[in-house]
Amino acid sequence: MERQKNHEKTQMLIFLGVAFALPYILGILMGFGYRKGLDVSVFPSAQMFYPASGAILAAFITHKEDHLIPKRFFIGFLIITLLLLVCTVASMIVPGMSWNVISQYIMILGSVIAWILLLTEKKDKRIAYGLKGGHWKTAALIILLYLILYFGRTVIMYILSGEMQNMLDIMQKPVTWLMLLTLPINYFLIFIAFLGEEYGWRYFLQPILQKKFGLVRGVFVLGIAWGVWHLPINFFYYSSPSVGIISLAGQLITCVTLGIFYGWAYLKTDNIWTVVILHFVNNNLVPIITGNYTEEVLQNQDVTWNGVILLLVVNTLLFASVIFSSYYRGDSRRLPTMDERADRQMKKLEELAQWQDTNESY
Repeated sequence: MERQKNHEKTQMLIFLGVAFALPYILGILMGFGYRKGLDVSVFPSAQMFYPASGAILAAFITHKEDHLIPKRFFIGFLIITLLLLVCTVASMIVPGMSWNVISQYIMILGSVIAWILLLTEKKDKRIAYGLKGGHWKTAALIILLYLILYFGRTVIMYILSGEMQNMLDIMQKPVTWLMLLTLPINYFLIFIAFLGEEYGWRYFLQPILQKKFGLVRGVFVLGIAWGVWHLPINFFYYSSPSVGIISLAGQLITCVTLGIFYGWAYLKTDNIWTVVILHFVNNNLVPIITGNYTEEVLQNQDVTWNGVILLLVVNTLLFASVIFSSYYRGDSRRLPTMDERADRQMKKLEELAQWQDTNESY
């Protein structure tokens, strides 16, 4: 127990250093580029990889002797992260090149390679480090529910803004339906970025925070941390420094409310891929529902306090209401931390080996 506590402290320090300190340090460079009028769009893409990289480095450093670590997949992920990190810095030093396009190719090629590395890892390794799927029927129902709530929120927002006709026009465009149909293909080509966030937030951090603070307070702390993590992006990408505080407030509401829903989905399925898909759907439906099919759809958003208040009400009602479900009552449904999950799988394998030895002796 004492060893596990020491491990978790070390893991948290490593995770915070990579997932939080790194994007904030790079945020200084991002702010410099923003003020110089340079393209800073590589920074948000690369930042998505830092949470998982923090969790992976924590696993490597504290579980050095663990033969169940999926080393090939983990090392491949770290290499992709490093390449994207180089792109962010290079985009400020050599701004004339199309670093955003280069980073997109890295993510697409990286996703293909990552699938190969992941699927060739042994099943026991994927189970030990939370990469094995499961409960797919429940996961499918949750994804369907999320889609219904997401589109429901979209309709509400269009109605309240008096732009319902604009929404109807978007829905009549063939490109809208074409993009919807190609979403599954796009997922397999860029899944690695969304695993980059969710493997850090849901797999690694959520169990630790819920172990320390309880299921409800833990998911709230996680939502706040996830929201604050976006600060450099809110100030220099999603919006501008002049309305950065408003943008950050909206981000906090989004991350807390969606974090409650994602946390519930993860608790209910114990399947990291459920929340990876939810996160992918959340981000990639934005250009479709707005009718803005360019890569700048998330940049320079027009944010107001009225919009933040509306977001608080709608998101709370639609997504955060699952906080009252049975999965947030008591501690019995808490999922294992990284150490607990790895130890549990190791014990299962040891028990299986003992059982086999006993049977062979007879």
